[in-house]
Amino acid sequence: MMFLLRSLRLSRAARRHFGWQKLRPTQVRAMRTLLAGRDALVVLPTGGGKSAVYQVPATLLRGPTVVISPLLALQQDQVDNLNDRDDPALRAVRISSAESPSKQAAALAELRSGAAKFLFITPEQLNSPERLAEVRALRPALVAVDEAHCISSWGHDFRPDYLTLGHLIRGLGRPPVVALTATASPPVREEITARLGMRKPRLVLSGLDRPNLFVAAVHCPSEDYRWRRLLTLLKEADPPGIVYVPTRRAAEDLAQRLSDAGYPARAYHGGMAAGARRRRHQDFLADRVPIMVATSAFGMGIDKRNIRWVAHVALPDSPDSYLQEIGRAGRDGEFARALLLHRAEDIALQRFFNGGAPELGELRAVAAALHRGPLTRTALAKVTGLSQRKVASHISLLEQVGAVATGPKGELSVARYAPLPDQAAREALAEYARYQAGQRSRTDMMRRFAESLGCRMQSLLGYFGEQLSRPCGHCDNCHGGTSEVLPEDGPYPLHSTVRHAKWGSGMVLGYEKDRMTVLFDDVGYKTLSVSVVQAQGLLALAADGR
Repeated sequence: MMFLLRSLRLSRAARRHFGWQKLRPTQVRAMRTLLAGRDALVVLPTGGGKSAVYQVPATLLRGPTVVISPLLALQQDQVDNLNDRDDPALRAVRISSAESPSKQAAALAELRSGAAKFLFITPEQLNSPERLAEVRALRPALVAVDEAHCISSWGHDFRPDYLTLGHLIRGLGRPPVVALTATASPPVREEITARLGMRKPRLVLSGLDRPNLFVAAVHCPSEDYRWRRLLTLLKEADPPGIVYVPTRRAAEDLAQRLSDAGYPARAYHGGMAAGARRRRHQDFLADRVPIMVATSAFGMGIDKRNIRWVAHVALPDSPDSYLQEIGRAGRDGEFARALLLHRAEDIALQRFFNGGAPELGELRAVAAALHRGPLTRTALAKVTGLSQRKVASHISLLEQVGAVATGPKGELSVARYAPLPDQAAREALAEYARYQAGQRSRTDMMRRFAESLGCRMQSLLGYFGEQLSRPCGHCDNCHGGTSEVLPEDGPYPLHSTVRHAKWGSGMVLGYEKDRMTVLFDDVGYKTLSVSVVQAQGLLALAADGR
């Protein structure tokens, strides 16, 4: 009875406030979970209606909804979309570095009075103890973490505040949490759940295959060949489109080269001034820029339905990033193209990006400093002489080995039963090595996708634990006749737990011809020959079969 009542209330709210006559089954499942006060991890493809998952229940909950979102441009789009409806129940405000102190104070006042229902904010803002206290005093009813995969893809590198979100959410009084993303492989889903401190979240996962998107990959023996293949795409496909490049310099250079060749293009990357990025973003949305050449900083959450193609002129760092980025094409359901132009040198570039292990001495210094008493992150940076970014990253690693405790106001101290500083530092370094092994395995899986002679979507979706039993029919290999029907199961059931003598425990994700993909807890993704595995008895099925 309660099940039906919640569904009815949600349907009415969707019609009344948004004019939506029907909600998708996946949306309703997630919304009911939030209305019941439970956590949810929602993985829906780009254009799958993720924002609605928190927006509709928010109209039925007492108290505001806090939306933690990574990019100011993305926040502004979402705030504008809600406020353009001119509905008091959907009033949204933002607190960020882009607003003056008086505007931030006005936003808080609207939330306190109930005039505003949604607060959009970044993790960096919430990491201020004063700001966290102000938001906690609002008694939020729900926390929505948008683009939640950033916890894994950004948190370890240049946005370490993402790794503290679990502590921040507890600091808000621990309301129900919904994490939303367009793509998340099993290890990313596990990290999101752990980092946010989610309590037995309900996983709502929708099919990731996009039949209207033609997917192709081409090996390029030289940069000149890569350039000519890109020009061929531009001659054949209508704009608008996005070209993804690995570096800021590449974005500037390629945009200029395309413009000189008669294809008007603009560059977008994280090194540009905020105002310039915002203008480029708006120009692309308004079709004033037909081609955007960008790093991965562009496109997250972009609400543009008519993107006709997405090209990559280097191998992405992982299938997670790749699926997220190509998902921005063809959101209107019409035919769109995704083209990957890759070279062997791209692997070396990704290895460079994934380098830079933390220094043992720095980790030891941070662990030792905690023995002097509770410290804030700012004080810890001053004591150790390290940057706040490094301190945040080191603290995250030390937390994972049980060496750090976080107090109710965010203060840091030595955890009970913590290892001594030298041992804590060595264990943290080992944890980092395990993480890097997982990252390298993701890059290896991306290379395998690019070099595959079989159905590309079978290969790609297998990484996410989704098995297509038949060729997708919308990739270059399917059209070239190299794909084949796969068995629904191999010698080990899909998603079963297996054990390898060297690599430990793992999960079977999928099969492709005589190859199987297994995600191991300690070493990441491995692609194995089924015949070799069987002949040599390399894998043992776990006793419980899970």
